[in-house]
Amino acid sequence: MSSPVTRRLLLPAAAGCGLSLLSALPAVAHGVAGGGLIAGASHPLLGIDHLLLLVGVGGVASLAGGQVLLFAIGGAVVGALLGSLGSTLPGAELLAALAVAALGLILLQSQRSQQAPRVSLLGPIVAAAVSVHALLHGQEHAGTAAWWIGAAAASAAVVALTALSLRRLDQRWTLGLAVGLSLAGLGLALAPLA
Repeated sequence: MSSPVTRRLLLPAAAGCGLSLLSALPAVAHGVAGGGLIAGASHPLLGIDHLLLLVGVGGVASLAGGQVLLFAIGGAVVGALLGSLGSTLPGAELLAALAVAALGLILLQSQRSQQAPRVSLLGPIVAAAVSVHALLHGQEHAGTAAWWIGAAAASAAVVALTALSLRRLDQRWTLGLAVGLSLAGLGLALAPLA
């Protein structure tokens, strides 16, 4: 029979390994062709960096509360507008991957301190993380309202499902998610070097 420590670490380790394997896949953040509603709705589900970011935002919202989502929405709008106006950010793809890792590390710190993170500190971090992703999409999908409607609806569903699920599940799930997001974000950041 395994020890209590082994059983307690099994779920976070398995989640971390699974997300690490996923992060080894080439980034498909911008691989769905077309600018329609279905392409927009499928992107948050098929773009691994986007999906991981949204799960991270949902994880942070499960701990800090729904107010953090206002920062996420604000970051998405600002990033999308800047991207659609032609703004660029050096190293944006790298920053997008590191944003996933940052959300994982925030979740880890919250688990370690056993305190809910303060929205006043987390909000700007979440806004910045989301804005980098939205900027990249704004550069590619400027003027395609149907794509944005689909992406926004699917993104909201992923964030809400994650936040609601983590509120109901044992804290080990949040810990596993935190480890997995941290490793996956770093994996995505380092993948171009391989």
